[in-house]
Amino acid sequence: MSALAGIRVVDLTHIMAGPTCTLLLADLGADVVKVEKVPGGDDSRRMVPPDVGGEAAAFLMMNRNKRGIALDLRREEARAVLWRLIERADVLVENYRKGTLDRLGFAYEAAARRNPRLVWCAISGFGRTGPYAERGGFDLVAQAMSGIMSVTGTRRGEPPVKCGVPLTDITAGILAAVGILAALVERQRSGRGQYVETSLYEAAITHTFWQSAITLATGVSPGPMGSAHPLSAPYQAFATSDGWIVIGASNQANWLRLVDALEAPELAGDPRFRDNAARMRHLAELEAELAPRFRTRTTAQWLERLERAGVPAGPVNDIAAMLDDPQTVARAMRVKVPHSKLGEVDTLGLPVKLSRTPGGPVRGAPLYGEHTREVLRELGYDEEEIATLVASGAAVVAEHP
Repeated sequence: MSALAGIRVVDLTHIMAGPTCTLLLADLGADVVKVEKVPGGDDSRRMVPPDVGGEAAAFLMMNRNKRGIALDLRREEARAVLWRLIERADVLVENYRKGTLDRLGFAYEAAARRNPRLVWCAISGFGRTGPYAERGGFDLVAQAMSGIMSVTGTRRGEPPVKCGVPLTDITAGILAAVGILAALVERQRSGRGQYVETSLYEAAITHTFWQSAITLATGVSPGPMGSAHPLSAPYQAFATSDGWIVIGASNQANWLRLVDALEAPELAGDPRFRDNAARMRHLAELEAELAPRFRTRTTAQWLERLERAGVPAGPVNDIAAMLDDPQTVARAMRVKVPHSKLGEVDTLGLPVKLSRTPGGPVRGAPLYGEHTREVLRELGYDEEEIATLVASGAAVVAEHP
């Protein structure tokens, strides 16, 4: 049995941040019912190319382990279906713009009256309070406004660069899942649910711990440093004879191990590099000393040498190399799941391992409206009522291949 077995989640999310949250809950064993809009469903269904057999790869990645139901919430009879779902749920997750669900009649206060044990989680661009509460949210905007883009890149004065992955979307989803789990634990004591919220903006700010510490201490905002660290050195990438390698020799013990591996004892006695503070003051000079040395061997040769010396290091992989890495496979971070149309599809695994109640992907993402009929039956609708909902357009039922 999985850790969250028996927890029922209504998923009113789309694209990235919200689906990340409900994906984690589903992987941990919750029964997640994804409610998609009519027409069209989650916008990530149209984020193509690429696709796998006509199904968007983005949607397949973010919505595995979930059951899917399609409802037109503009219709009263569809809203009645959603109320039945809410009344039976433990958790509701939504990432609509502020006021959207209120206008449809689904304010948190109304839901809490019908289901006092409900944990309602809202994920937004900037949070539900404050001067930016009405704004929509995008990862790019959150990375820019949080300062992340000001410290990403190689040097000041160059065009701003964002982190290549949707950092704030994914982090907001993880933070939302943490908040939900905390609220479920508290509910065991009080018997009551509560309102949980986070935002892309706050998720982005969370990633600035080091840079904010520097700014709060000095009053000066740090700038971009390429792959280098703002507080420790050497902790960055270096070119080898055939690629790139990263070195994490940031504390004194690892620095001395690196000097031995480089066969450069003179660096250990150099006053410019005698401790971390000195190395940070003379970072450009340190890079100039180390860079030509790393170009003398291949990445594989350096990795073998540094591992033997006990120096943290790794290759700079592309995504394909990461997916093929034996450690990725050993940790079940690349797995296959069955899909009702496509057969087995590749996906990423659950990054949290539990010894007694392991979770993980067990089925692929739903087809549009794949579980509408199944979920309606569970809610007490008979076949005639289901047929009426489908005929009116209030609900969509997938035609199975």
